[in-house]
Amino acid sequence: MANSISQMNMMRVSWGMSALVWFGFVVLWCVALGWPAVGIAMLFAILPDVPLIDGFAERGRLKAERVRLYNMLHSMPVPLAMLALGAVAFFITGGLNDGFWPLALAGAVWFVHIAADRAFGYGFRDADGGFIPVGGPFG
Repeated sequence: MANSISQMNMMRVSWGMSALVWFGFVVLWCVALGWPAVGIAMLFAILPDVPLIDGFAERGRLKAERVRLYNMLHSMPVPLAMLALGAVAFFITGGLNDGFWPLALAGAVWFVHIAADRAFGYGFRDADGGFIPVGGPFG
């Protein structure tokens, strides 16, 4: 039991460190690129929590019909693909000389949101809307 708790804590620390590193990149992007970047960052920072809007059946338990969307928006493949494809697009279109950056920024912000959730112990939701602890199945 103590080993699994220690493993869960290490996973949370790893998620937290990753979130902090990428958050630093996001802040630098926003400072360098201005208000359009801040707007994209704000949008993709809150996007994964859209299913929470009027989505609670009871305190801490998401409505069953919202669980699938919540879990989809809190899984890593889409934001990581956006970040990778956005980085490629950025460098192909000119890089620091006015390269296309919004896709990479959106993926990075979305990644930071998910990583921060995991660092604070918020993992996926199970079928009845309760949390699956970080370090448990899938997370």
